[in-house]
Amino acid sequence: MDDAARTAEPPRPSGHRAASPLTGHAAAAWAGGVLYLLVVLLLIGGSTRAPATVPAVGSLLAATLLIGMVRRQPLPVLALTLVGATAVVLSTSGAAPDRPAVGYQGQFLSYLAADAVLGFVVATCARRAAVVAGAGSFTVQLLVVAAFAHGDNLTVNVVIALLALVAAAAAGLLSRERRDHAAALRSQEVAEAITAERLRIARELHDMVAHSIGIVAIQAGMGRRVIDTQPAAAREALAAIEATSRETLAGLRRTLVSLRRSGPAAADRGSAASNPRREPPAPAPGLADLDRLAAATADAGVRVEVRRSGEQRQLPPELDLSAYRIVQEALTNVVRHAAVDRCRVVVGYGDEELSVEVVDDGRGVRRAPGRNPDQGFGLVGMRERVALLHGRLSVGPRPEGGFRVLARLPLPEPVAVPATAPTKATAAEAAR
Repeated sequence: MDDAARTAEPPRPSGHRAASPLTGHAAAAWAGGVLYLLVVLLLIGGSTRAPATVPAVGSLLAATLLIGMVRRQPLPVLALTLVGATAVVLSTSGAAPDRPAVGYQGQFLSYLAADAVLGFVVATCARRAAVVAGAGSFTVQLLVVAAFAHGDNLTVNVVIALLALVAAAAAGLLSRERRDHAAALRSQEVAEAITAERLRIARELHDMVAHSIGIVAIQAGMGRRVIDTQPAAAREALAAIEATSRETLAGLRRTLVSLRRSGPAAADRGSAASNPRREPPAPAPGLADLDRLAAATADAGVRVEVRRSGEQRQLPPELDLSAYRIVQEALTNVVRHAAVDRCRVVVGYGDEELSVEVVDDGRGVRRAPGRNPDQGFGLVGMRERVALLHGRLSVGPRPEGGFRVLARLPLPEPVAVPATAPTKATAAEAAR
């Protein structure tokens, strides 16, 4: 900090310490506990000839002063409410002979505050603490009710007190189970999100890198064989390797940027601040880049015929990228396994679905001994992409020979723009 900043800073009085919000809340909570005791004492001393229900209800209302304290110290609050309720019962039982009586002796209502606190203890504290609190509350209430209930009302008072205590404990237990279930669901959602993101990254890296490395390997092998006899062909192979490598690096950079990005606006601001001259990463590829993909595959020795049918329209980014990656992986398999010099890609824009088909006349995917051809990462990635888009995938050899990959992906409903033919009135208006 420079001298100017030090001089601009307002002086602080010596010995002054800013009050922490946490300390202030704790002091207010303990002040509520003290006020609760004072109110209970006032109720006990000020209503000696009133019905027993009056101080009991008053103590229940006074328990609201403990809301701030119960969140921090639930067990001491439970002890406090038990002491307050017992004091109310002791002060209202037999002290005034002319005090009216009721079927359920009203002074025991004060224990409802302790039952509510017990429910909070069961919901928030450890199980051992909840068991000890429940046992202590049950013992105190049972002893007090048994000692001060009169005659035939003993059974009724004990049953009601027991039911109130059990209801509070059950409510707390239900709240705990719901909270634990919600926490487990959140943990499961986080784990599933992490797994889905890992699979997405694995699919993207495999589909992007495997195709490019396959082309690089083929071009490097061809260049090595003809470098002495056909220097021009070797230079073309090196140029293809350079172009493919640059494209792969751009894709990897785009993937890394998306992984580091915490938010589009934050990422753009951070990139601009760190390097204002850096160009934004290239957009993700889509079906519009099939011709460029076909040209790169042709450099690897396989000529690709691209056909399109139906009305071409803008696709959702995820659908467009997935369709492109499926074609890219299928062409990679053709280059590596089919042993042919040509294949065909057909993209069909239907009314309800997009179909992507890659067909070749080669020998298909060679099956290693004891291995299912569907166990390759590329085919697994295809199936995962199609499943995420709720589509269908068909992969396998054709009856007439060769291999076929067919993916059918549902399309969103198109926004129809009515195109009306010009009428005579419109034509006449235009002529004017």
